[in-house]
Amino acid sequence: MLVFYQVAYAVLLAGISATLLVGRKTDNFAAVVNGAASLALALSPIAVEFGLGVGMGVDVTFGQALPLWLALAGFLHMVGMLGWYDSVWWWDHLTHTVSAGLVAALVFAGLHTLVRHSPNVQLSAAYIAVFTLLFTLGIGVLWEFVELVAREVGERIGHPPVLHHYGLRDTALDLLFDCVGALLVIALDIRTFVPVTEQRPELVEPVLVALVIGIVGGSIVLALLVAVEQRE
Repeated sequence: MLVFYQVAYAVLLAGISATLLVGRKTDNFAAVVNGAASLALALSPIAVEFGLGVGMGVDVTFGQALPLWLALAGFLHMVGMLGWYDSVWWWDHLTHTVSAGLVAALVFAGLHTLVRHSPNVQLSAAYIAVFTLLFTLGIGVLWEFVELVAREVGERIGHPPVLHHYGLRDTALDLLFDCVGALLVIALDIRTFVPVTEQRPELVEPVLVALVIGIVGGSIVLALLVAVEQRE
């Protein structure tokens, strides 16, 4: 199984790199930016492990599943950026389901770790399910605002935006499939990342609180930016 993860991860990294090169050769600025971001995100668990271990002496292991899932989400997104978002009607739904599933799986694991290692915290299965769904939906809303801001910035500087926003109907469908990704994690009881969150259980609660504040605050700020830009 370890070999499978390693081979699949290497193939996906190669795929992201290839799409980045295609974007560079075709002068697709958005594909280049998204390719670089996708590659950095896919490599981030390895970089963080190395940085914490060497720089701070903190032993943290993210395992094989997290880098692989990040690489898969990045690769699917990059294929979409090269044209499949426009030519394959269900591709955007697939990428949102996979990406939202990753977010949901991390939150789901964190909540189960919190319950297991914090005797004073009592969370029912229903609460964990609802919180996971709402958190994932919140991330989805924040992402939609990011797309809107990217569009507004692109229009202001006279440059194609690095992210595309296709209107309210597309936003509604994106959020729907964000929910699908979260519900699949909940229904299948996917606890793949519990070994990761259990390495530092004391950090789960403050991290979740900080993320919720960041999601709400970020969404409000971006919504205000869009509103101001559209009034000008």
